[in-house]
Amino acid sequence: MIDREPAGSSRHGSNMDPSIKMAVNRHAITDEVAAAFAESEVIPERYCRPDEVHDGIVVGHDDDEAYELPAVDMERLLDPELAEAEIAKLGSACRDWGFFQLVNHGVDEQVVNEMKDSTVQFFSLPLESKRTVEIQDNGFEGFGHHYSRASGKLDWAESVILITQPIQDRNPELWPTNPSSFRDALDKYSAEMTKLAMRIASIMATDLGVDQEALVGAFGDKQQSMAIHHYPPCRHPDKVIGITPHTDGLALTLLLQLDDTPGLQIRKDGRWFPVRPCPGTFIINVADILEVLTNGTYKSVEHRVLTDAEKGRTTIVTFHEAYVDGMVKPIPEVLKLNGAEARYKSIERLEYIKGNFAALSEGTRFLESLKI
Repeated sequence: MIDREPAGSSRHGSNMDPSIKMAVNRHAITDEVAAAFAESEVIPERYCRPDEVHDGIVVGHDDDEAYELPAVDMERLLDPELAEAEIAKLGSACRDWGFFQLVNHGVDEQVVNEMKDSTVQFFSLPLESKRTVEIQDNGFEGFGHHYSRASGKLDWAESVILITQPIQDRNPELWPTNPSSFRDALDKYSAEMTKLAMRIASIMATDLGVDQEALVGAFGDKQQSMAIHHYPPCRHPDKVIGITPHTDGLALTLLLQLDDTPGLQIRKDGRWFPVRPCPGTFIINVADILEVLTNGTYKSVEHRVLTDAEKGRTTIVTFHEAYVDGMVKPIPEVLKLNGAEARYKSIERLEYIKGNFAALSEGTRFLESLKI
């Protein structure tokens, strides 16, 4: 989502394929950066991006049009008497917006609250403590900035990015131990997100009219990663970007926001639509691989994050990978059902990850190169 995602480790970030590793660049958070985040009176040149902030029309809440993000109710999705209409609502959101808010999501509230508490405590720590899990050896896991781009500009945020599933792909050295609850909270939350993603995938399969295993199987036992972001307040929000406009490169993104600070905006019909934070919900979005799997039926949509002048914003974003027989390609059942030709080239999973990371660093979208 929004928020930038890792992918492609074979086992631990330090053993990532070299060609991927070369394309990934994250900068450490230095004392000078931390001071700039804390004061934000003078914006360092590497963060100053006023032209990007003002690029495009932002639709206001008082404009004469309704644009609340579609809300989908998990309880209704699971109710045999109500499911059909709610599945249609989910499908419409994935086709028209690429995003929806999930209410009554069924995720264990204690697990969610423990993850929230641990995250807030971590970002409240002194920089010295947070740097114990700092990015290493030009890798992408650990604490630091977002991914860097060819422009050299940086996003106004600090992040912890980790591979969370499968367990053997984790790098324990980069899992925070302060607060002491963080690792256990992260482990439990990761398991809950896997269950939620599988549940959503099965419902999407129903909407698409294919056997559930066709889509659930594409997600099953694949890599999951998390980006835990804190966007400090900035006295000059018209000059900095929380996250650069982008689409998510994996398959499905699940975002949990920890506060009511606005910032996420979705590009639709050439304009930016702000998303109003809604407590107790997840924001779900279609990512690039899912667009390919559905042969373009579902849309992966560009989004960005702006900063707030007075309040920080914190999010926990979970990314799920998916592929079919080691390939990123349209699901055969989707093509057969619709009698359609593939609109995307098939590409081996690792080649897709390499291409996606390379495009990310260049500020382009790899998905465009796969369109037929």
